[in-house]
Amino acid sequence: MDAFLNIDGDIVTWLNQGIGRYYLLDRITYLIVSDYFVPVIMCFWGLGLWFHGKDLAERINNQKGVLAAAISLGFANLAVLLMNQVGFRERPFMQYELSNLLYAPTDSSFPANPAAVAFAFAMAIWWRNRRASALPFLLAALWSFTRVYNGLFFPSDVIAGGLIGVAIACVFSAGLRAIEPIPTKVIQGVRLIHLA
Repeated sequence: MDAFLNIDGDIVTWLNQGIGRYYLLDRITYLIVSDYFVPVIMCFWGLGLWFHGKDLAERINNQKGVLAAAISLGFANLAVLLMNQVGFRERPFMQYELSNLLYAPTDSSFPANPAAVAFAFAMAIWWRNRRASALPFLLAALWSFTRVYNGLFFPSDVIAGGLIGVAIACVFSAGLRAIEPIPTKVIQGVRLIHLA
């Protein structure tokens, strides 16, 4: 186990050496690693997908994907919160001398909440619209990578968070299919008030 943790730490310290070398890379990293950029892009992507579709059937399919994504990311967040109550892992910047472009969070590093919610969102969209999930998956991967690069998480933290998000999205996407026609009725009800 110690060897695994050492490899985890070595990867973070090796990646983190890039911070401060290239101004433009630091600015781009700062934008991506923030708590707002990726979540806001994903929200707008979901909103656009909610109203997109060549026809009514495609739009309803997209809306079911967005509904599953919203539920999945909420439960992924809850799963990480519950896991953080059981165990605590220090952040890499607390254990190593690392550069940090962002603030210094004090909550547990394992599992990575940003990876969990981003991959939950992307995977839930993937179940309904594979093409539309490409950007959320890319954003989830970039957000996770920049969080490791910045010394906020270990690689194992983001891998575990991503797996939690994917698993939860699979459960809830399949669950919504299993309880049909309830999701369809909900979307029809939302359409009555002109929100779908």
